[in-house]
Order: sequence, then C-alpha cells, then structure tokens
Amino acid sequence: MIMMSDGSGLEDGGFHGFSLALALHDEAAVRRTFDALADGGSIQMPLEKTFWSPCFGMLTDRFGIGWMIHVAA
Repeated sequence: MIMMSDGSGLEDGGFHGFSLALALHDEAAVRRTFDALADGGSIQMPLEKTFWSPCFGMLTDRFGIGWMIHVAA
C-alpha cells in the first residue's frame, strides 16, 4: 500500500531526488503497470532481465515521479 499526496509545497511543483520502487508478483503485472505509468511520461530503462529480477525497468510518469518496477523475488 502506498499513500501519496499531490501537495508537495515545492515552488516549482516538481518532485526531485527520489524514485518509488514497486515490486509485483508476475511479469504480466509489471508490464501492464509499467506501460500505464509510462503513458505521457518518459522511460529511462526499458523493461529487461537483470541479475536480480526477470523483469525490471525505470521511468518517470507524466507527473514527474520516478518509478522502478520489477518482479518480486
């Protein structure tokens, strides 16, 4: 469970210096979530296999929030 607020109180309205990490149970869920968050945002690392996960990727969503999404071990 994640609770967030859009009331960051920052002058420029941006979010800087952090990324949220989301671990999901299967690759299909990772792909669906990654694609939904990437819509209108930008991909820093496309989904790919890593030594710690069969599916990992990084993106910034349309609101400027960074995400790291992967299949949980």
